[in-house]
Amino acid sequence: MASLHLKPLTFNLLTAAVQLDIDCFGGFWTLEGYQRELESPNSELLALTAEGATCTASQVLSTSDSLLVGVGCLWAILTEAHITCLAIHPQFQHQGLGSILLLALLKAACDRGLEQATLEVRASNQAALGLYQRFGFQTAGRRRRYYANPQEDALILWREGLQSGNFKQNLEQWQQQFEADLAQAGHQLIGLPTDGP
Repeated sequence: MASLHLKPLTFNLLTAAVQLDIDCFGGFWTLEGYQRELESPNSELLALTAEGATCTASQVLSTSDSLLVGVGCLWAILTEAHITCLAIHPQFQHQGLGSILLLALLKAACDRGLEQATLEVRASNQAALGLYQRFGFQTAGRRRRYYANPQEDALILWREGLQSGNFKQNLEQWQQQFEADLAQAGHQLIGLPTDGP
């Protein structure tokens, strides 16, 4: 992987987004669900694509020569960013791409003037919990038997202070660190804003 592009999800990527959803979640959202998110002014739906990457699961190929390797979505509800989806294709996990996508969602939340962020995560998903905790999310509750196949509780995670100067400064520091890590691995990231909100 050489060139990573972070951008809003577009209609031509919908089929690839549904396949990525199946690969990551077993089919959480349908094509119609992703299309509704694209059309909603209260949703922020982001795509992470890679040019020059190869993937044995050819069905994740999107248009042209790029692969859709990640999708993230948030809903803007009053002052809250509800992160509804954060998916990185299994073949591209453990490379820091989830951090990049979460950072982009949090920047989008800041740009919208949102003050808190929340999400649900499987109680057993230690990798995801570690990622969210690095960004300051804390456990605020539990939803019993929230997930199916397999049935499992969800932890409700919460992050306040998105509009604070400290948090915005942290976003910039995290971005610099993540981009440096990607560059060291031979990757270039295109599309993540360099200026704060």
